[in-house]
Amino acid sequence: GTDKHSYDAVYSTQDDEGEKGVRLSKDIVKVAGRLMEKNLTAIGPKVLSVGEMGKAILTLVARKACHALRRFFKARGWSTLQHAVPEVKVYTPNFSRCVDFYCLHAGGRGVLDGIEKNLQLLPEHLEPSRMTLYDYGNTSSSSIWYEMEYICEKMDLRRGQRVLQVAFGSGFKCNSAVWVSLHV
Repeated sequence: GTDKHSYDAVYSTQDDEGEKGVRLSKDIVKVAGRLMEKNLTAIGPKVLSVGEMGKAILTLVARKACHALRRFFKARGWSTLQHAVPEVKVYTPNFSRCVDFYCLHAGGRGVLDGIEKNLQLLPEHLEPSRMTLYDYGNTSSSSIWYEMEYICEKMDLRRGQRVLQVAFGSGFKCNSAVWVSLHV
């Protein structure tokens, strides 16, 4: 992210005693969620199935149409009709239909819980991330490589399967990659 909130979310600083360290903003979870949404929106068309993309596009169009209709009715003072237009929920694409394994930034239990909830993942999808957090602690964005090792060694990774990696870094950034297993 290039905005002030992203920049202020994580940065190197010095305390009153001259010790260097990293400062995390209380808004970091909100900033991370927004950047992850933006990142997955960009990578989605390259990964998601046609059906998942169709659902996402249809929902987006329906949300915009309902919003425009409510504004139209409100401008004319037709409040009864305005309130009759339904709110269309945001559709979160099911990446699990297109991705077999996840390497998610193991920055803490709260981070993983938030990602699990927002992406509507199952507990087994977060096994590599949670085990990495348990075994190594918060190693920042490098955790995704420990998770990849966990998947290769402990899980049933087969040729052609996909692994989605998502990592956060200072500044505040979110990056992702999708790997396809060529051999195991």
